[in-house]
Amino acid sequence: MGKKDIAVIAKFTSQGKVTPLSIIWDDGRRFDIDSVEDARRSASLKGGGIDMRYTCMIRGRQIYLFKDEDQWFLEVDDL
Repeated sequence: MGKKDIAVIAKFTSQGKVTPLSIIWDDGRRFDIDSVEDARRSASLKGGGIDMRYTCMIRGRQIYLFKDEDQWFLEVDDL
């Protein structure tokens, strides 16, 4: 159990709001985020620390995407 660093394409507004648009796996596969249901500061149970957590929907599946400073990661069970 742990965290997996991941590349993210995101939109940054002039007011500082960040909205993730897509995630990109190490092998180059890109998955567009259908919607961001929630964004809040939250603890990552597998990554440690308190970061911004984005509850996202991708292809009908809910994922938690975290942003720690300038690094994005997902919580994963099978590291």
